[in-house]
Amino acid sequence: MNILALDTCTESCSAALLYNGEVFEQVEMTQRGHSDLILGMMNTLFQQAGTSISAVDAIAFGRGPGSFTGVRVGVGVTQGIAFARELPVIPISTLLAVAQDAADKLDVDHIAVAMDARMGEIYCASYQRQNGIVELIGSERVCPPEQFKPNSEQQWVGVGTGWREYDTILRENFAGNLADVAVEHYPNAEVMIKLAKIEADAGRMQTAEQALPVYLRDNVAKKKGEQKK
Repeated sequence: MNILALDTCTESCSAALLYNGEVFEQVEMTQRGHSDLILGMMNTLFQQAGTSISAVDAIAFGRGPGSFTGVRVGVGVTQGIAFARELPVIPISTLLAVAQDAADKLDVDHIAVAMDARMGEIYCASYQRQNGIVELIGSERVCPPEQFKPNSEQQWVGVGTGWREYDTILRENFAGNLADVAVEHYPNAEVMIKLAKIEADAGRMQTAEQALPVYLRDNVAKKKGEQKK
């Protein structure tokens, strides 16, 4: 199966293409312009692979959480392509992608992901690696950093931008259960392809209209001054 993966949820904008068993990837750090950037990345990927969108069998996408605008961009581009080409889609959690990236690169089994959610909060979740693939323990949530604590006596590795923004608080929370901290891990499209292949093989693909964002916050449309009410 040939899979196109797109992620625009954070400052790490990325696209990847699995084509005939080979993975091609484009990544760029940016604070804005994700919509234009992701389209250019797709064109570059098809040129590198010597193919076109017609060869794609499914689209994986970062469904959030992350930047409100970034999440919408990724979902919108995914839906546009999926509707036009009648392709199935595979939503991938950005927190899961961060955890898998850390597990692969650091060779660790217990990962505590915290992404900066602004407004004094983090997107967070805990994961355990089983047979090379990370699995969610509990649930994803958005909360003040003071509320994110280890849910077992394991030695955890803290990853994600939230560990940079709220380093002191999170280190105190995990205290004797913290093995290491590695801030510079982001969701990326190449990891999403790895996770999407598992979903596709299990038959867990969705239609274009089911490509929905996950914000975790239920008041993202309100002005900043209203969001704490």
